[in-house]
Amino acid sequence: MDYITISTKDNVATALRDCKGGDILGNVVLLESIKSGHKFALQNIMKGDLIIKYGEAIGKASCNITKGEHVHIHNIEGIRGRGDLTQS
Repeated sequence: MDYITISTKDNVATALRDCKGGDILGNVVLLESIKSGHKFALQNIMKGDLIIKYGEAIGKASCNITKGEHVHIHNIEGIRGRGDLTQS
């Protein structure tokens, strides 16, 4: 296995090896290189959508993220421990 997901809710997966742009993991063509342990989008994710990993929200998209794109601090905004955000 080249990647891991835990839940059908996940919209990102974690690479289990260093991958190159153009590699196909499952039904996803990687748009850029992904290092082992880093995330990539399993589907298009719109700005403001929650990032779901292992069935849990780990952040929200700070911009639109295309299926196969690297998902990391450059396109995720934290949601935990934010005193300036209110939960609905």
